[in-house]
Amino acid sequence: MSSRRSGNSVSRIKTGSFERRLSMTRAGLFAGTRMASHMATNWFSSRENREKRHRAMLSSQARFLVDELGKLKGSVVKIGQVMALYGEHFLPEEVTEALHTLEDQTTSLEWPAIERVLKAELDPERLAGLDVDPEPIGAASLGQVHRARRRSDGLELVLKVQYPGVAEAVDSDLNAVAQLLRVARLVSFGPEFNDWLEEVREMMHREVDYRLEAKTTEKFRQMLAGDPRFIVPRVLPEFSTAHIIASTFEHGHSVSSQAVRDLPLARRSALGEAALELFFRELFDWGEIQTDPNFGNYRIRIAGEEGEDPGYDRIVLLDFGAVQVYSDEFLKPVIQMIRASYENDLKAVIDGGVKLRFMSPEWPQEVLQKFGTVCMSVLEPLSSDKDSWPDYAVNRHGQYRWKQSDLPSRVARQAARSAISRYFRVPPKEFVFLNRKLIGVYTFIAVLNSEFNGEPLLRKYLYGEGDDAPDASATSQSTKA
Repeated sequence: MSSRRSGNSVSRIKTGSFERRLSMTRAGLFAGTRMASHMATNWFSSRENREKRHRAMLSSQARFLVDELGKLKGSVVKIGQVMALYGEHFLPEEVTEALHTLEDQTTSLEWPAIERVLKAELDPERLAGLDVDPEPIGAASLGQVHRARRRSDGLELVLKVQYPGVAEAVDSDLNAVAQLLRVARLVSFGPEFNDWLEEVREMMHREVDYRLEAKTTEKFRQMLAGDPRFIVPRVLPEFSTAHIIASTFEHGHSVSSQAVRDLPLARRSALGEAALELFFRELFDWGEIQTDPNFGNYRIRIAGEEGEDPGYDRIVLLDFGAVQVYSDEFLKPVIQMIRASYENDLKAVIDGGVKLRFMSPEWPQEVLQKFGTVCMSVLEPLSSDKDSWPDYAVNRHGQYRWKQSDLPSRVARQAARSAISRYFRVPPKEFVFLNRKLIGVYTFIAVLNSEFNGEPLLRKYLYGEGDDAPDASATSQSTKA
């Protein structure tokens, strides 16, 4: 959950399915009427003007509908946010751009409404053992976070409290949003879209399943227990329920804070290496990946602060509601593509893409080769061929400059300039989430302004080179750097 402090609050979030469906149906019908009128009048324009006016109309439609979704709050906003993140393959660019604005619409519930949830969920004696701050420290579309203190020993904790009614509204809200997009003529329904919609539905149900999230949080805490570079909050089951997660409060700075930016390069690079290695462990070892790239899910604990000084900075990991479990059937061709990209084996890259069903053997050979080349370029920071790196992406020590490389934008432009878009349709939903995670990791490292070569880490997980457990003291995290 994002830790962004809410700018405003409401007394309740409307969760009545009939009321919400009626609001969205009205909005969709109004938008559909506007689109039909636009198409009728635009028919007589020149082709160039038609295209220009149509895109402007799409943008206007999208902004109007996003405003309507934002008014309803709750799971509707979360659904819109998820569609913004993962819907670029199904929705027009204008729609995804407008949906991204929902990420800033965080409205908290006033304290009396949250207090009622706490009283309904927790045993009175348990609740009496807590001092809860009525002011939330973070708010999101599905719930908000309050700091608390356990009276018996002064332990600081946080309570993630789910808004009343949002779990029950997931299915009706998702159906209503999909219907709104259809009525407003902003999406064409088909098998791929329907499959993706069901994945969003499953994802939303996981997000509101706080017992599952608590279990997953504790699982990740155990898996990372031997790696001192990471901190995962400890769940307190005595204060946790189906709609509340209680966990230890873990202090830290935001990734983009001035305190983190002021760290020496060696320490920022060490944090970037840790983030990359965590992704490799999720992918290669566990097959479980936290797929939400929101920077609100991370904090940086700077060595020496709060009386704690292990000799290196640490990454605090928050919010495990969007963890995806991947099958070996999916992961094997993914890892095949990674290994083939590293070994510069274009044929094996293409073969992996075909196995994953987002390349087709019927495509022209030149398109397959171009697509494979684009896939291989994603591994640029992990390559052994430093000569292929742009000059501006290399520092004087021969290390990769993640921020200056501008790799995601270069890859996107490379794909756009090719004929790929005419053939490429919809990748498997698992790949969409994995791709978003990879972009999130690269962006995280770039925001840290890290400079390091990822090849040694990749070789470790591809070929088993190096020690099984990372030595924190050997990752250049000395606070004297």
